[in-house]
Amino acid sequence: MKDVTELSDGWGLCHGDEVLPARVPGCVHADLLGAGLIPDPFIGANEHEVAWVGDRAWTYTARLTTESAHERTDLVFDGLDTAAEITLDGEVLGRTRNMHRSYRFDVTGRGGELQVLFTPAREEAEAVRKAVGDRPNVYPEPSQYIRKMACSFGWDWGPTVVTAGMWRPVRLEHWSTARIAQVRPAVTVVGTRGRVEVRLVLERTAAGAGRPLTARASVAGVDTGITVEGTEATLVLDVPEPELWWPRGQGGQPLHDLTVTLTDGDSPLDAWRRRIGFRTVEVDRTADEHGTGFTLVVNGVRLFTRGVNWIPDDVLPSRITPERYRHRLSQAADANIDLVRVWGGGIYEDEAFYDACDELGLMVWQDFLFACSAYPEEQPLRGEVEAEARENVVRLMPHPSLVVWNGNNENLWGFRDWGWEPELAGDSWGEGYYLGLLPRVVAELDPTRPYTAGSPWSGSWDHHPNDPAHGTHHSWEVWNRRDFAGYRDSVPRFVAEFGWQAPPALATLRRALPGEDLAPGSPGMLHHQKAEDGNGKLNRGVARHFALPEGDFDRWHYLTQVVQARAIAAGIEHWRSHWPRCAGTIVWQLNDCWPVSSWSAVDGDGRLKPLHHELRRLYADRLLTLQPAAEGVVLGLVNQSATPWRAEVTVRRTTADGAVSARVPLTVEVAARDAVRTPLPVDALGVAGEGEFLVADVDGLRAVHFPVPDREFPYPPPRFDVRVEPVAGAADTVDVVVTAQTLVRDLLLQPDRLAPDATADTGLVTLLPGEETRIRVGGWSEPGTAAARAAVFCVEPT
Repeated sequence: MKDVTELSDGWGLCHGDEVLPARVPGCVHADLLGAGLIPDPFIGANEHEVAWVGDRAWTYTARLTTESAHERTDLVFDGLDTAAEITLDGEVLGRTRNMHRSYRFDVTGRGGELQVLFTPAREEAEAVRKAVGDRPNVYPEPSQYIRKMACSFGWDWGPTVVTAGMWRPVRLEHWSTARIAQVRPAVTVVGTRGRVEVRLVLERTAAGAGRPLTARASVAGVDTGITVEGTEATLVLDVPEPELWWPRGQGGQPLHDLTVTLTDGDSPLDAWRRRIGFRTVEVDRTADEHGTGFTLVVNGVRLFTRGVNWIPDDVLPSRITPERYRHRLSQAADANIDLVRVWGGGIYEDEAFYDACDELGLMVWQDFLFACSAYPEEQPLRGEVEAEARENVVRLMPHPSLVVWNGNNENLWGFRDWGWEPELAGDSWGEGYYLGLLPRVVAELDPTRPYTAGSPWSGSWDHHPNDPAHGTHHSWEVWNRRDFAGYRDSVPRFVAEFGWQAPPALATLRRALPGEDLAPGSPGMLHHQKAEDGNGKLNRGVARHFALPEGDFDRWHYLTQVVQARAIAAGIEHWRSHWPRCAGTIVWQLNDCWPVSSWSAVDGDGRLKPLHHELRRLYADRLLTLQPAAEGVVLGLVNQSATPWRAEVTVRRTTADGAVSARVPLTVEVAARDAVRTPLPVDALGVAGEGEFLVADVDGLRAVHFPVPDREFPYPPPRFDVRVEPVAGAADTVDVVVTAQTLVRDLLLQPDRLAPDATADTGLVTLLPGEETRIRVGGWSEPGTAAARAAVFCVEPT
C-alpha cells in the first residue's frame, strides 16, 4: 500500500545569516511574525512596515530522506506561493509559477538538502508583463501577470501583503506498481436512480506497466470492480432510490462515502475516498417578456438564491484552519444563507471549506480566479490557466455543494465599460478563457454542472454584460452615487453583487488601532478604509437619513451600521418580493480578511455586524415587508417554504406616541415558494400623515414603513427601561430585557462594548410604546444594568 510521510517539521527559513524555524503549511510573513521580526500587519499602519517582505527572495530548507522499500518516491507540494525553484542537493527538480496548482517530483532514492527558493511575486509578474505587454487593471499592481491570489496585491477592502511560501501541505508519497493519479466522479440522478461514473487515471512504474490490476468502487451499498491494464478506466455505480442532497432549508444533506481502491491481486496499492451527494443542478436561462432569466434549479425545484460573496478569510490564507472555515460558514448558515460565492480574486479554497458547505447545505458558486483585470492569453499564462483549471475542477467536483462554475469576476463588464477596449487595441484580455477554454474544460471534466462565462454576464454579446434584464447583474451605482432607495428602481434577473459599507465592531477597532483617538477621519480609520472615497460614501449615506454627528464617533459608528443594514434590506426585500422575475441576491460580502471598514456582515475579527442579524430576517423562508412603490405603499409577502402560507396580516397607521389612527386586517394567500405584492388599501387605511408611520404584523414577523427620512420624522426622545436577568444553567449568559416607554427605532445592543468576546442573538429592533425585547448575551462574565444600558443605541430626534 502507498505510504505517505508528511513534511511539516524540520523546515527553516533563511533570513540573512540566520535560519528561522518555519511552519509548513505557512508563509514568510507568518514565520517572521512568529520570530518577532516584523510587526503584525493588521495593526495600525504596519502594513507599510512589512511591505519589504513581499519584495525579497526567500529560501526554505530541510533535510530530505527518501529511503523506502517502494519502487517510487514522489515529493508532492499541494501549494507553492508562487514563483519557486525547487532543488535537491543542488540539482533543480523544477520551477513553478502558479499558487493554485500542486506539483509532484520523482525523488526516488535521493536525499540531502532540499531548498525551495521563492522569487518575489512582483518580479515574476513584471517579467511576464514585459514579455506579453501591458493590460488594463483596476488596481496599479501587476496581479494579472501571475497566477497568484490577486488580493495579495491589495483590494478595496484588503491590505497589500504580498505573500510567499509553502501555503499548503508538503509530503513524500512512496508507492509501487501503480497509484491512483486522478478520480473524476460524475454524479447524476435520473428519475429515482442515482448514477456515479467514476473515471479513473493511473500512473504506473516501469515494472507495473501493462500489469493487470483491479480497480473497485463502492458507494451507498453498491460495489463494482474492473480489470485495468492501461492507465484509464471507468467504473459505473447505479444506486436505486438514493436520498437526495438539498440546499439548506429545502431538505436534508445526506452524504455517501465513495471509495475507490486499486489492488494487484491480493496486494492493496492505493485508495481514494471522498463524500458525494446525489442531486441535480441546472441554471434556467429562459427568455421571457422581462428579458433572460438566471434561476438555479436543484432537484427540479426552482430556487430564489439567498447568497453572500466570500473572499479569503485571511490575507495569509495558510492560517485558515478547518475549524475557522466551519465557524465562518456556520455564521453564514445561521443567517439563513444558502449559497456562498467564492470570488475570483481569491483562491480555490481548502477541502475543509467545501466539506463544511456539503454538511451545512450551503451551495457554492465557484469563480475561476480572474478578477477586475484584462488577462493575457499568451504563454506562459495560457498553459498555467488550463492546468490550474483542470486540476481544480477535478479536485472540487465530488462536492455536492458546488453548483456553478463561473469564468471571472467583472472582466467582461470591464472590457465593455471601463475603457479597456481602445486601450487593448486588439491584444488578448481573457475572453478566450471565459468563452472558450474554461467552458471546454468544464464540459470535458465536469459536465454535470452549469458554467457561466462571468459575473456579471448577460449570456451573450447581444446585450450589455451588466444588463439587469439579462442574466446576472452587479448593482454598484447605488452604493457609489445614490441613496439606497435606488435599489427599488429596477428588478434585475439575478443580483450577483451589491453591498453597503460599515466599520467593524468597536472591539475590533480597539484591537487594530490601539491607543488611537477614534474618529471617522483619524489616521488609523483612514488606513483601514481601502475603498475609493469610502468614508465620503459612508457619510453621504448617513446624511441622507440622519443629521451627521460631529465629534461623536460612537454615534457615527452606530448610524453607519444602521444604514448598512437598512440598505441591504431595501434591496433584498424589493427583489425577493419580485420572485420569480428576480431569482437571487448575493450580498457583497460575508467576511473580511483583516480588520477594515467594508461591506462585510462579519468583521475581520469574526464579530457580527448588525447586517448579519438583518440577513437572518431577510433570508428567512418567510418575509414580510412594506415598500414604497409607484402605486403607493406595497405589502410584500415572500414564502420560500415548501408549504402554503395563509397570512392574516394586521396593518396599522400609528403615531409616534403609539396611538392607532387606522387598523386594517388583510388575508393574503401565498403559495409554496412564491411571493405576493399587494398595494395597501388607501380607502380603509388612509395615508400616513405628519408624525405617522405604518406597522404590519403577521405570525411573529413585523415590517415598518416611515414615509419620510429619519431626520424629518418627529421622534420623541427615546425612553426605555433595561434590566439584566441571568439564564439558568448557562454560565456567563444573561438576557438583557429592554422595555420601551416610547417609540424606539432601530434599538441595537452592541455586545463587544460589554466584553470583547461577548455575543448577542439580536440585531436592530424597533419597539412600539410598551413593547419589550429580550436579547440573549453570551460571554459576559460581569453583567450589570448600567453597562448594558450604555451599550444600547437607538435612533434619536434630530
